[in-house]
Amino acid sequence: MPAKSIMIQGTASDVGKSMICTALCRIFSDDGLKVVPFKSQNMALNSFVTADGGEIGRAQGVQAEAARVVATTDMNPILLKPKQDMVSEVIVHGKHFLNMDAKSYRNQFVQQAMPIVEKSVRTLQNTYDVIVLEGAGSPAEINLKDRDIANMRMAHLADAAVVLVADIDRGGVFASIIGTLALLDEAERARVKGLIINKFRGMRELLDDGIEWVERETGIPVLGVVPYVDVNIEAEDSLALSALRFKKPKPGEFSVDVAMIRLPRISNFTDIDPFFDEPEVGVRLIGNVAELGTPDLLILPGTKSTMDDLAWLKAQGFDQAIKNLRARGTKIIGICGGFQMLGETLLDPDAVEGNGDSAQGLGLLPMETVFVGHKKTVQMSGTRANETLTGYEIHLGRTKILREEVSPFLHLADGREDGAVSADEQVIGTYFHGLFHNRNFTRQLVNDMRQSKGLALLPTDVKSDAERREDAYNMLASHVRANIDMEKIYEMLKIEVRG
Repeated sequence: MPAKSIMIQGTASDVGKSMICTALCRIFSDDGLKVVPFKSQNMALNSFVTADGGEIGRAQGVQAEAARVVATTDMNPILLKPKQDMVSEVIVHGKHFLNMDAKSYRNQFVQQAMPIVEKSVRTLQNTYDVIVLEGAGSPAEINLKDRDIANMRMAHLADAAVVLVADIDRGGVFASIIGTLALLDEAERARVKGLIINKFRGMRELLDDGIEWVERETGIPVLGVVPYVDVNIEAEDSLALSALRFKKPKPGEFSVDVAMIRLPRISNFTDIDPFFDEPEVGVRLIGNVAELGTPDLLILPGTKSTMDDLAWLKAQGFDQAIKNLRARGTKIIGICGGFQMLGETLLDPDAVEGNGDSAQGLGLLPMETVFVGHKKTVQMSGTRANETLTGYEIHLGRTKILREEVSPFLHLADGREDGAVSADEQVIGTYFHGLFHNRNFTRQLVNDMRQSKGLALLPTDVKSDAERREDAYNMLASHVRANIDMEKIYEMLKIEVRG
């Protein structure tokens, strides 16, 4: 029997679709069902590398883990990664397909994508009990609906019961529900079987009159009101990155100051998430030199366009400011594109990154990077100081060390060496995404900075990242289960669960 399908759509972007999907994946798994996440087309700054080296949206990787299944590219067959203004890298089944502007994608590629998407859906239907589909943005974008392959077209294809999620925290929740439903056609409205009001703060009973009214007006039940919760689960889009600015610490508020430059084309910014868990550590996102100050640690993150973002750094005056920090003793870590920028020379002979120009890097490590057309995407592990670290690579450049004044950062399990470390260990470059999610490494890094400032060391018995993620999935699932009517969801899916 084909899998039953439930689809979480939203009245807008960032209403909490991914979180609800993640919670449902864990709930269905807890209830003994074989469940799988799916998103036909995802646009994301952060991605996840599958075990076979495919690149998918980070949310689907997270949801697969919550569902207790191994992530595959069928869970997100098409991934769009913003590269330049109105241009994205199109990734099909985990591999680079081409770079395409928005107009060409909409006019030329969308119809070509449907057979790819349908094949993935059918594969999942024949393998699992339940598919949890995630929509994108809103299903009611009337200027895009005829080419939208992420919302109602997917619901029809998978014969999914749709649950519409609205964010009350941003205001206008009832108007957003009614307006969204009004812009759907009759067949689309018929698929909407339930409503969820998300991110609620306040007294639940104050919503009763509004809920009764919206149920009467629409004939669709409100399945629950989910209180706002700050759960430690990785995000994937730029709206989440913007939200991090609200966590900006005040000067002197924390003992250890970690700063990350917010590059215009930043990617995989979840690399810094573990620092938010570290006691007495403040994390700042820096958009201009005036905000830089003198952090204890400066992170140059990954980017979708190293050459363009390097040019931006220089135009902003960051190049000299970073060199000044190096002289003052700030530890500097570059990851992926940030690692490439730390070198002396960047070459783009095949115009992979742009128009084929070369550029001078920051000159903090003796390296040369050449950009090549084949993207490397792989899960990886390596050792440093007898500690095994796990992470993943996503990059186009190939980097070589020019002089032996630096040492490798990691010795990889496949026999390669990764990255470079300056003789005084103040500058580190690596292709290793997920580095700081190795919590023992991060705690030692924080303790090294604390020791240099004469501060007491923190305990070294820290929970692993896997344990933290499991705690987060279980907490989120309990929170959502307590606030939505799972019995009604099982009824709409025609699934009997033995308690």
